[in-house]
Amino acid sequence: MTYAQPPVELSLRTDSEPLPVAGCGVCAALAAQRREARLRGDHSTVSDCNVELRNHPHPGGAA
Repeated sequence: MTYAQPPVELSLRTDSEPLPVAGCGVCAALAAQRREARLRGDHSTVSDCNVELRNHPHPGGAA
């Protein structure tokens, strides 16, 4: 099979997982969901939870 362009190579994230902000119920729920997904071997959900934790806004800019 011939391709018009070489394959795209995506980099692997090597930064640490985001930590939940203390006292935030949304962050705590996402961290719990991530932990349960990891135990099931559901890496897609683990990744989704990490994205949500990184993007979840907090008053005062806490992250």
